[in-house]
Formats: sequence, structure tokens, C-alpha cells
Amino acid sequence: MSPVVAKAIEQMMAEQGDKFSLEKVNLAELKRRTGISRARLRRMKEHGFEDTEHATKCRKASTTLLSGYTGNAACADTDTFCGYRILAVDGTAVNMPRNPSAPSFVQNESAPKGYNQLHVNPLYDVLNKTYFDVVIQPEPQKDEIGALVEMLKQNDFNQKTLIVADRGYESYNLLAHLIEKPNTDFLIRVKQNHSAMREIARLPMFELDCDISFTITTTQTNEDKQRRYIFLQVPKKSKPGSKTRRGRWDFQSPYTMKLRIVRFQLETGEFETIATSLPRSFTLEDIKELYHMRWGIETSFRDLKYSLGLVNLHGKSDAFVEQEIYSALTMFNFTSRIVREVVIQQPKDGIYAYRVNFKMAVVLCRKYFRTPKGSSDELMRQIARHTIPIRPGRRDNRNLRIKGFVGFTYRVAA
Repeated sequence: MSPVVAKAIEQMMAEQGDKFSLEKVNLAELKRRTGISRARLRRMKEHGFEDTEHATKCRKASTTLLSGYTGNAACADTDTFCGYRILAVDGTAVNMPRNPSAPSFVQNESAPKGYNQLHVNPLYDVLNKTYFDVVIQPEPQKDEIGALVEMLKQNDFNQKTLIVADRGYESYNLLAHLIEKPNTDFLIRVKQNHSAMREIARLPMFELDCDISFTITTTQTNEDKQRRYIFLQVPKKSKPGSKTRRGRWDFQSPYTMKLRIVRFQLETGEFETIATSLPRSFTLEDIKELYHMRWGIETSFRDLKYSLGLVNLHGKSDAFVEQEIYSALTMFNFTSRIVREVVIQQPKDGIYAYRVNFKMAVVLCRKYFRTPKGSSDELMRQIARHTIPIRPGRRDNRNLRIKGFVGFTYRVAA
């Protein structure tokens, strides 16, 4: 029985005493207390309020069409940086209708009434502007490092690939997975204060480009202490691939790790520190440019939510919303690949260069899908008519605000 339903029934039993009957329970009152629809409560009542699952519900395929899709040579993503495919990784939250019985339900002191969110963890090809793979998690079970490890395991990279990540991904276990993965290098911004990795925290605070080496151990013997190994405390119940966020370790002990550490100063005077496995053929300027490319995944989240409508969902259940997320990612990739083939006539004496208006391109691609026997040539011509200027160097402060779910009455039709 669902904990929410069990608690509500227990309260009703306490209030009604001997008059309470589970067979004659007031479903309207139960709906008011639990937030679950009467139709679902009626089905649960038929099974003694045991919330039975459909045989195929929550069953997931090992891979999806989004997982490294290369089925059509005409859609091949060929843009690279010095022979590397650049994949950025990050996470974003998708708000859902309130449903206390769903795994995505979040309730804490700052949100006593609770809310529902799914956390989307994609790998995004920043040069070809397409999503490569994704792992979707309920917000209470959010684990961005674990999601990236899962995507590394389920994909075989057939070309040299660089994984670019921001702070929060500097995990010893993740670094080891990236080092062991064939054809894969990484570039991760790491912390540089008192909470940084031990060997990085010891480095002087000025621009540098050096190699460091250290050994990870899960034991704490006198010999380990004398050799100054980094002790990683792994819980006894932790297993390889465990979802435990801290102390997760999937490799042998001891394990020697070598990293290239690059630190550079920004125009503001602040420093940024990068841990990477790239060879010395990549200069400091290359490292800066590659890390700057990571911002492409942030702008893709904006397009995913506001151009493709992920802020206005149709589904209430976690499974339904996951389907909508996969649909949005698929349409994003389709539109991005179409836009890539559109030729824009640039003005000869103009101040700015112009590019396709992606939001209008999404609208036109949707219309193309809904039109029987639609013309692909006409689609390309229509997209080419809608352009916006490219204004390099523009900077705006990020206006971060808490945004709730938009109700069904005001939703945007997908």
C-alpha cells in the first residue's frame, strides 16, 4: 500500500472508529487527503488498496534511439575540435504537477507542501548542437555523477571524445571511469578552495600547467599512511556501481591516478582550475576555449524548456513526463540538424552576421511533421526567412528565480 494512502486511511480510522469500513471508504475524502484521483483510488480499492504495477511499467530499455544515434549517414555529426567530439554534461530540473505518491515528490523545510521534479542529465554535443544521450532521475534521487558513469558504461565511443563538465563532477570514482574508458578524455573544472581535492588544494594560487600524481586506497594501513595515499572511506555495504554518492569506488585498491592541472586567471582577477587528461599538444588557450564551449549546454536547456515547451507538460505521472522529455530531445535534434543545412544569405554591408531563429525553426518543423506530404525544400526556405543577428560579447546577469509548474489551463500545446 502506498505510504500516503496508508497514512490517510489510518487517520480516517482514528476519526471514525468502529464505523470505519475499508470497503465503504469515502473516495472523495480520500482524494482530498492524498491528492490521488478518484479513478486511481477506485482501481486501488479493487485490489485492497494495493497499488499494483502494470507488467511493463517502469521497465526501461538498456539504450534508446537517443543513445549515440548514428543510424543515418546523412545525419552524421561530423564537427570536431582537433579530432575530438566535444560532449558537455550537466543537469537541469523539469517541474511537474504535484503528485505526493510519485517518486519525484520532494518535501522539505523550505517546501512543506512539496512539489514534483525530474532531473535530466544529458550528454550534449556542443559543436553539432545535438543531444547524444540522457539519464532521467527523480529529483530526490538526483545523482549527476552516477548518471554520467551510467552513460559512460552504456556507450562505446568509436571516435575520440572529450567530456567537458563544470564543478560538482570532480569525483575520484568518476575520474577513474573516464581514465579507463577507451577513446575518452575529460576536461573538468574543479574546486580550488579548502574543499578541493587534497593534491589540488596544495598547489599555489597562480597560473600554472602541471602534472600531479596520487594513489587512492580504500584501506588505512600504516604502510598506506607512510606513502601518503589518499584514503577513500567506502561503506562496507557499498557495491560496484552503488548509488551511494559519497565513498563510491568501483576499482581496485590501491589505484594510481595522474592528472594534468591547468589554472588560469580571468579578466575579473579570479582563478579557474581545470583537471584534464588532454596531452600537451592542447595549449592553455585551447583549454580555455574548450571550457568556454561548455556554455552551449546551458543555452540548449533554455531552448529545450522554452522553445520546445518543457515548462508546459501534458503528463502527470513520472513515466508520462519522461516520454515528453524524450520527445522534446528528439525534436530538438531533428530541428538542430535541419537548421545546420539551411543556407543564410548574409548582408554585404551589414553590421552583424545572421543565424537561424531556432524558436521559429522549431515551430516550422512541428508544422512540417503535422502536414501530410510536407515539402522538405519548402521547410528549408521558410526556416531561412527567420533569422536573428549574432551579437558577440553580450553579457547579461543571470536572473535566477524559482519557477513552479504551469497548470493545465495555461499550457502550451506541443
